[in-house]
Amino acid sequence: MPSIRDVVQALGRREGVDAVIVLGRDGLTIDAHVRDGLDADGLSALIPSVAAACTRLGSAAARGDFTTGVAEFGKGLTIISVLTPEVIMAIFVQPNVNVGAMLYEIKRHRTAIAGLL
Repeated sequence: MPSIRDVVQALGRREGVDAVIVLGRDGLTIDAHVRDGLDADGLSALIPSVAAACTRLGSAAARGDFTTGVAEFGKGLTIISVLTPEVIMAIFVQPNVNVGAMLYEIKRHRTAIAGLL
C-alpha cells in the first residue's frame, strides 16, 4: 500500500510540477517534494490563510465547503485542495502545465489520498 510520501513524490516528479506540499491547517508541513529555490515550510505557513479566505468566500456565496481552488500567477499556478478538515495539499506548477487532468485526479482520489494520512 502506498504512503502519503509515495503520493507526494509521484506528483512531484511530474513534468512542470515545482512543489507538492501536504500540510496541516496549522501551517506545518507534513510532507513535501520541492524543487530548488522553493521553501516548503514558508509556503506551508501561508496556505491555511488562503484556504480560510476561500472557505469564507464559499460561505458568503452559499457555495458550501471549500474543497479545491486554483490560483494563477504570472509564473505559474497553484492548486490548493482540502484533503481532510485538518489537512491541505498544495501543488505549484509552471505556467505551461495543463492542470485539468491533475484536478480530475485530485477530485477522484481525494478520499484515497486522505486515507493515507
